[in-house]
Amino acid sequence: MVRAGLTTERLVRAGADLADEVGFDQVTVSALARRFDVKVASLYSHLKSSQDLRTRIALLALEELADRAADALAGRAGKDALVAFADVYRDYARAHPGRYAAARHPLDPEAAAASAGGRHAQMTRAILRGYDLAEPDQTHAVRLLGSVFHGFVGLETAGGFSHSTPDSQESWTRILEALDSLLRNWPTH
Repeated sequence: MVRAGLTTERLVRAGADLADEVGFDQVTVSALARRFDVKVASLYSHLKSSQDLRTRIALLALEELADRAADALAGRAGKDALVAFADVYRDYARAHPGRYAAARHPLDPEAAAASAGGRHAQMTRAILRGYDLAEPDQTHAVRLLGSVFHGFVGLETAGGFSHSTPDSQESWTRILEALDSLLRNWPTH
């Protein structure tokens, strides 16, 4: 019997909240059952497994990030778009560390194709069109931006920049200025 009020969507959102509190790797169907004070078996009518739960949280996080990025990019171009896009990732990671980790969770090809991951790639490429990069340089630039954004955010959220000056915000601003300059002056072969 399905417990009143429990839906797959509600469980996934609660799982995402749990991920933000305890870390994405700690999210399981058992932990979610404890949160709702129900037996684990009662959740299996909504979720197949802990892996299914984590995949659904990843899909939710990708969707939330894509929606925020789309809103931030509206009407922007060039450096302004680059900074707005980067800030969405950084702000999301700071506000939702578990969800942010979930957004990097490996997905099977079918789940990946159905995810908002494609929207992220389209938005990144739209930003890069303002820098007039052709393939394969555009793909190299997509990888560079992802590496810088995720690398900085990962180090910052782990406390890697909290023991020295200047403030990490100053570094973030300088890094985005450097990326803008690099993209405007992309090296040619």
